[in-house]
Amino acid sequence: MTDLGDFGDFNAESDADSGGRDDAAAGSDGTRTSPSSAGGSTGTDGGTTDDFEPTPVEPQGEDVGIGAICVSQGLRVAEDGDETTLRAYITRGNRSSIRIGSYLLAPYPDGETLFCRIVGLEYAQQYHADDATEIHARRAMRTDGVDEADYKFVAELEPVAVLYDDDGELKRRMTDRVPKPQTVVRKADDTEQIKTGLKMPDDGVFLGHLSVGGEKVRTAASPPTIDYRLKDDYDAGDPLVFRHTLIAGGTGSGKTHGAKNILRQYLAEDRAYPMDDGREVRPAVVQFDPQDEYAQMHDDNPDLDDEFARRLEREGIAYGGHEDTTAFVPKVGSASYAAGHHRARQVEFTIPFSMVYDNPWLVAGSGLNDNQYGALVSVLLPRFRKQYGDDGTYEEFTTFLDDPALREELDESGRVHEATFDAVRRRVLGFGHVFDQDARPITDLVHEFVRPGGLTVVPTYHINDSRATEAIVLAVSSLIIDQKLSNDPFYDRIKETPIVLGMDEAHNFLTDADSVQAGKVINKFTEAAKQGRKERLGLFLITQDPQDIHDAVFKQINTTVVLNLGDEDAIKSVNIPSNLESKVPYMEKGQMVVYSPDNSEPVELIGLPKCLTRHGRD
Repeated sequence: MTDLGDFGDFNAESDADSGGRDDAAAGSDGTRTSPSSAGGSTGTDGGTTDDFEPTPVEPQGEDVGIGAICVSQGLRVAEDGDETTLRAYITRGNRSSIRIGSYLLAPYPDGETLFCRIVGLEYAQQYHADDATEIHARRAMRTDGVDEADYKFVAELEPVAVLYDDDGELKRRMTDRVPKPQTVVRKADDTEQIKTGLKMPDDGVFLGHLSVGGEKVRTAASPPTIDYRLKDDYDAGDPLVFRHTLIAGGTGSGKTHGAKNILRQYLAEDRAYPMDDGREVRPAVVQFDPQDEYAQMHDDNPDLDDEFARRLEREGIAYGGHEDTTAFVPKVGSASYAAGHHRARQVEFTIPFSMVYDNPWLVAGSGLNDNQYGALVSVLLPRFRKQYGDDGTYEEFTTFLDDPALREELDESGRVHEATFDAVRRRVLGFGHVFDQDARPITDLVHEFVRPGGLTVVPTYHINDSRATEAIVLAVSSLIIDQKLSNDPFYDRIKETPIVLGMDEAHNFLTDADSVQAGKVINKFTEAAKQGRKERLGLFLITQDPQDIHDAVFKQINTTVVLNLGDEDAIKSVNIPSNLESKVPYMEKGQMVVYSPDNSEPVELIGLPKCLTRHGRD
């Protein structure tokens, strides 16, 4: 006996042979007959001929597609996706190549086509049998493969759109009809059909290549990949750059690599936007850089070889170092900036205290309540400005607040309580290394700072004080926003130039906080986001903690690019569809999900494997 009981001594071949011989030798009356008389008739030449010919089980002809629509469990298309039942039987030879997320086509008899996506895969029994037994398991363990003929392989489909021809132009509409039973389905392998089905534009700013499950979607065209681009003209609404972009990804996800590649496209020589006066003006990119990585965009990537460059040129992707790149380095105390990792031009600047008059929260180092902020804005700053003029310095302001006679006067007059005065004084101290340093004021450098077609990088890695970093980033960004939104701007260069305002680690500056000054910052950026389309100002926010960005700003973001994120709260906060949300923690470096409702259906992409400019420290 073996572990399989009485089946251990059973030999199918030997028993079949012996059984066949016995049956052939025995007649109906019990006598033995020859094999020839039992198995066939004798011909005139003494040979034998078979009475029956085997019937082929495979259908004649050549297969087209990968399977067919089946109705065994229903066939229904409904407005409510949960009530839709659309399934396809996949033939044996095609099963190994099918993946969840793959795009399929199911034609209608009149020439229209249903564009759909695989959302579920299932094996079902072909014949009713219980295979949860010891015998079935042991047999499976002793064989090398699975007989696919014993099982049905069914794909659950989600209808995406109906494709139809309109005077020679392929268009899409919402799914409004059900395909016929037994309709042959095939993989979508035509670039035009896929782009139309997913509502992807043909031209615009390149982000990456369409993918499914981490593998690029391949077509029969050349190149075989499908490029994904953001709309960047006024033919179908406003360019999406001015409707704001968020890139979210954890450490090591390729966030900065991807951001550089996207920004490089905005700096392409042929990219320009029409202004109200009829001029076509190239955008200026201003990038705040806490890790000192973006000034490298001045230099070529030495790893970008000629073959890869030719591929980029064929796809119309801008690449190479951008010569018009300048690092505007904030002068903060004795901090020094080292720039051995790039060759970009460097310009030092300082924040003049005069900017505080328009943005009083810049000098409030920690939370002020309403009374304290009101005293600063309505009493102390106006009185200081009247006494010292527009050129008053931070040092003079602190000396001004040290005057005990002023404190007593304001308290006795009831304008500022002495406790409120003391609280304001404590909170505005500690900025001596930020304002009015030994460098040119940023207000004198606006013409150089904002350059059509130029990249301005503001590195803050060399600054160890987070309060100083926050003050500098918010001061410079507020200067741009205020001038953009003003009906009577002081700096026409800012008003008359399209600007992409990039902010890495945006969660540090646009966070949800309870202080008065935090509320002022959020209001300013929210208003900038709302007016961005009209004023040609685009926010380009980069973060690893999207859940910390204030909702008022987040709601104005139209394009969200999500790379690998491990934090559940961060994943939930980016508001991408649930089927893509589940993939985010498992995405490899460079894989991303793009959710841009005004541009396309939510899709997976793979970014370029190489950075288009220099990237990384040696």
